[in-house]
Amino acid sequence: MNTAVSNLPAAASPVHHRREALLVFITMLWGGTFLAVHNALQWSGPFGLVAVRFGLAGLMLALFLRGKLRHITAREWRAGALIGTALFFGYALQCMGLETISSSKSAFLTALYVPMVPLVQWVWQRRAPSATAWFGIALAFAGAVCLADPSALSWAFGLGEGLTLAAALAIAFEILLLSRFAHGCDPSRLAFVQMLFVSVMCTAVALARGEAMPEPAPGFVLTIVALAAATAFIQFAMNWAQQVVSATRATLIYSLEPVWAGLVGRFAGEQLGPLGLVGGALIVLGLVVTSRKPSEPHPN
Repeated sequence: MNTAVSNLPAAASPVHHRREALLVFITMLWGGTFLAVHNALQWSGPFGLVAVRFGLAGLMLALFLRGKLRHITAREWRAGALIGTALFFGYALQCMGLETISSSKSAFLTALYVPMVPLVQWVWQRRAPSATAWFGIALAFAGAVCLADPSALSWAFGLGEGLTLAAALAIAFEILLLSRFAHGCDPSRLAFVQMLFVSVMCTAVALARGEAMPEPAPGFVLTIVALAAATAFIQFAMNWAQQVVSATRATLIYSLEPVWAGLVGRFAGEQLGPLGLVGGALIVLGLVVTSRKPSEPHPN
């Protein structure tokens, strides 16, 4: 995101509405992938799974792009490498944290990326979000906290908690780097470079950790193909949408992901209690209160 910033008008343009709607749609896809990832882990280690998922997604995108990859620019290589590295650390540190803490505690700590985005942007780019933006962020974070149900968590702090906090920071940087570099880059080529870097780095970590190769079971093949297709679309959509959607506004939209995950889990037989329903409502409210005046101006 360039640092030259000016306030958007009160009513966002149709271009913003379309791209924000696409971001809402990809949070629905994210919410639906959790069960698929959970099932795929019975045939693969976590880093091997991410390596195959992103590698296959990159291959799908390369086949779709065909000769267009020959025109990748130096800026797209640099930007894709930076964003891909942040994306890798988000996945890697969260996976490593999950080895010693519960999934609910991981979800709670990972949700800290929501307030981290405007805070990091403020420090990095010297641009303070508006009061409306802070209010929306506060509502969304409160909703994420409710969905994670912190009342049932242990408040001990160790290596796993530290790694997960670092993962949240990496996610915040990924969102900010997307808004920093997506403008001026081809979204499909940028997505390809990101997926290439994630796949290569996860492969290296899987080999270093001695993870067994993923089992080529029919269930794994079907699951990983679906996950790869969703990943290719999601990474392209994020790059395309964040060309005009600000980092803070995108963060508020991304915070919908646990809402969809909770709904998918409910359909699969899991319980979404009253606190979870309140959390979902708070996240949606955070989006609504910032919808008429976009929470953060988009860079030129």
